[in-house]
Amino acid sequence: MALTRDFKETVQARVRRDPEFRVRLLKEGVDCMLAGDIDTGKLVLRDYINATIGFSGLGELTHKQPKSLMRMLSPSGNPHARNLFEIIGCIQRHEGLQLEVKSVR
Repeated sequence: MALTRDFKETVQARVRRDPEFRVRLLKEGVDCMLAGDIDTGKLVLRDYINATIGFSGLGELTHKQPKSLMRMLSPSGNPHARNLFEIIGCIQRHEGLQLEVKSVR
């Protein structure tokens, strides 16, 4: 099911005004990928990027074309691990945080 424009705008507004929500959204995208749900993870990261740095800003940090970054994180996109981790690394630096992997049983 496609998200409505109102829902996307609501999420973007919340991300802009609530730093804790913004970090949780980023963590959720990475957690989805680590759990093997790459498609959901890409979409969550895409929402995070649209609501924060934007693809133009991310393009400046990664030295990649914004349209290329958008394609990588699209539903049919298939980014190389190197590109994906570069994107996540740039987002972490931009956000001023470092995500850590923690094992749990």
